[in-house]
Amino acid sequence: MSLPDVVSREQWLAARQRLLAAEKELTRKRDALNADRRRLPMVEVIEDYVFEGESGQLSLAELFGGSRQLIVQHVMFGPDWNEPCPSCSVAISEMTPSLFDNLRSRETTFVLTSRAPYPKLAQAQAERDWDVPWYSSSGGSFNDDYGATINRAAPQYNYRAEPELAQATEMPGFSCFLRNGNSVYHTYSTYARGTEYIGNAYTLLDLTALGRQESWEEPQDRTQVIRVGDPSFSS
Repeated sequence: MSLPDVVSREQWLAARQRLLAAEKELTRKRDALNADRRRLPMVEVIEDYVFEGESGQLSLAELFGGSRQLIVQHVMFGPDWNEPCPSCSVAISEMTPSLFDNLRSRETTFVLTSRAPYPKLAQAQAERDWDVPWYSSSGGSFNDDYGATINRAAPQYNYRAEPELAQATEMPGFSCFLRNGNSVYHTYSTYARGTEYIGNAYTLLDLTALGRQESWEEPQDRTQVIRVGDPSFSS
């Protein structure tokens, strides 16, 4: 790999200022994109999804743990796999209790889900000393409905046809949900390279309908709701 050019301090400063202008433009575009994400309509979840965890079976609403929002990381770990995905494992190993505390301070719960049966998840979690809530969606359609399991007959991923994934099964992603009273809504999902820029509480909160919940963010209008089955919605 070639090294950067060697220049004078003045030349370096001029190049750095040009790059700074590009960085600031990217920051402004990211802020605008995050605002657009918060303004997305949401979909009411009417399926009775069931998950299995350390304390037994739970519904999707129960995964919130009393929080207003839920972030689910779809971890690649199929029912017939012996180990979770190595790349997913690296990201999970970097998570700390402080991350989850910071999310909970914004009424947001973070969990992992996989299609592997819970005993496999528990074993993998114990072997890696992970302190992250991890639930099995084995036997249900949650992963399929939220785009993290590939339908080999008509492979799609990241909201588009992906014929080259016809031999794949599990794929990575994040899905976000909002609870309002007794109702749960799907607000956002991201896949592929959209998962690469998530590394701390703020970047996770940026995926959610309520955002970072700081004073500079515009008030939330969550009145737009699309019910599952509406032809304008596709998972």
